[in-house]
Amino acid sequence: MSRDTLMLFALDATRDFGRKVSERLDVPLSEHEEREFEDGEHKSRSLVNVRNRDVFVIQTLHGDESQSANDKLCRLLFFLGSLRDAAAGRITAVVPYLCYARKDRRTKPRDPVTTRYVAALFEAVGADRIVTMDVHNLAAYENAFHRTRAEHLEGTKPFVEHFAGRLRGEKLAVVSPDVGGVKRAERFRDALGRALGTAPVSAFMEKQRSSGVVSGETLVGDVEGRTAILFDDLISGGTTLARAARACRARGAVAVLGAATHGAFAAGAEATLDEPALDSIVVTDTVPPFRLSPEFVRRKVTVVDSAPMFAEAIRRIHEGGSLVELMEV
Repeated sequence: MSRDTLMLFALDATRDFGRKVSERLDVPLSEHEEREFEDGEHKSRSLVNVRNRDVFVIQTLHGDESQSANDKLCRLLFFLGSLRDAAAGRITAVVPYLCYARKDRRTKPRDPVTTRYVAALFEAVGADRIVTMDVHNLAAYENAFHRTRAEHLEGTKPFVEHFAGRLRGEKLAVVSPDVGGVKRAERFRDALGRALGTAPVSAFMEKQRSSGVVSGETLVGDVEGRTAILFDDLISGGTTLARAARACRARGAVAVLGAATHGAFAAGAEATLDEPALDSIVVTDTVPPFRLSPEFVRRKVTVVDSAPMFAEAIRRIHEGGSLVELMEV
């Protein structure tokens, strides 16, 4: 496909993020309509011809004060379906934050595997491809899709760029807040080490979760005299991060920095994260920190830009480039 066949949409709930991607690509956002009806139903449609075009639709799927994750998911699915009916050539859903990605296996009898059901919905409306960033379980995400191609971006690069310019010369430790995130933290540690010219040490926390209750206090690894970076895919209630920060301080860390791709920040997270052991938190803009007070964000939270990575991923997908090379640091 030639570059002039690329079309880019951003649904209303993700318009600001879509504009940043549009500016990086130098491709304008195409016009569309979203209408609400009195009974709570809605419709959306393209206002331009999409026949045989390579169409990318941006919609991040976190719940907020105006739309739930379910609302946003339905709007995206219906819009993708309308593009298929309008004879779009190829349809890619660009989903910076994918809802229900954490419910990827049965943890109790008769549990739903919601990740797989969401994948089936994308396939049912005719999406050719989905692009997201840092899902909780990459293997489960990839295996959930059968007809739709599942692409996955890692947030490692923007975090390395952020920390490498600020922590050069310091003694560092990269800590996974739980055993399940060790491989993710190790990829970040390796990349940060290459950028700094010296590898941080690694550590991880023991953690168990049952019925929403987190337990486990053991820190494995040496953080004494070091700045500890707690690296994870998502912050929700903040309990895991605060618990790991206290453990690092107790073991002699001189500073503790939290870093997670998705700052979901559930209700009550601000009080939990206003923890003296935790110096600061860095997240990307896949989920705006709208539940946090502006004062807390100013004092403790840094938001790094993921739009350049998504823009470059769109360009490479359109032109047949490599996403693997995009994520190399």
